[in-house]
Amino acid sequence: MRPFEFHRPTSLDEALALLARPDARALAGGTTLVDLMKLGVEAPGLVVDIGRLPLAGITLESGSLRIGALARNSAVARDSVVLSQFPALSEALLSGASGQIRNAASMGGNLMQRTRCAYFRSHDWPCNKRVPGSGCPAREGANAHHAVLGTSDHCIAVSPSDVAVALLALDASVAIAGPRGVRHVAIADFYRLPGDTPVIETVVQPGELIVHLDVPATALATRSGYLKLRGRASYEFASASVAAAVKLEGGVVAEVAVAIGGLGTVPWRDRGAERLLIGEALGDAAVDRFCDALLAPARPTPDNRYKLDLARGAVHHMLARSRPC
Repeated sequence: MRPFEFHRPTSLDEALALLARPDARALAGGTTLVDLMKLGVEAPGLVVDIGRLPLAGITLESGSLRIGALARNSAVARDSVVLSQFPALSEALLSGASGQIRNAASMGGNLMQRTRCAYFRSHDWPCNKRVPGSGCPAREGANAHHAVLGTSDHCIAVSPSDVAVALLALDASVAIAGPRGVRHVAIADFYRLPGDTPVIETVVQPGELIVHLDVPATALATRSGYLKLRGRASYEFASASVAAAVKLEGGVVAEVAVAIGGLGTVPWRDRGAERLLIGEALGDAAVDRFCDALLAPARPTPDNRYKLDLARGAVHHMLARSRPC
């Protein structure tokens, strides 16, 4: 491990000033950054420990759930309001990592975690995320766990976050503090598609820090759920996942939200595809049409094509929960 400076700010302003350095990285739970530093993938000159900042609250006010960026994943998952009014959020958190990691991991850190692509995490291979312009061996190599949606010629690494998928279905927004104050970004706009610059993963800039998340408290959110399909039941990233919520009126869809994970370079949602379900009964034919539209942009490889069938089955399963008995 390379030597680095370490600072523990006592105020948000101090933290932002320190993070303005291009070689600075924020440390919260450390469940991602420390691993990447050990691997030599991240080599910050300055580590800013933000763990003592007052950013861990979980409150419901003015029709919105506010979750501090430093709230631990386990605390959010077991919060009574989250359990009763935002079940997809709790289910997504509980499906991610081990109990010990959830106790340490923060909500903001979860959104900022980097891909688990083996090529990215090893210096034995080139990687455009790690060294821009060096190439993407995953495109022709072992890529059964890689993305099929939102890919480019420069990167097919899959987005790893479970909770980001749930937040996308719940229309959450991210509050980002910076030198000019706090700006609010819809979670749908938070992540950057790789394009030809896969090293740029989010809209967070140097000198900025996630301070909280806002999730609208809606009737649709209370109907939400999360399903994760993976190779093993414990401590595994999604091969396909679905966060979904449906409101039926008169036997047809009045409102719907569906986001998928495990398939995209970013959490994936298609509101145009969702509109195909409005006014329809939730029969298999309607759900198939939705899945056709949702998955139409996919560019699978022979090894990860199976993800399309997994996602289709998961969507059918989740939407079937809302069908009248």
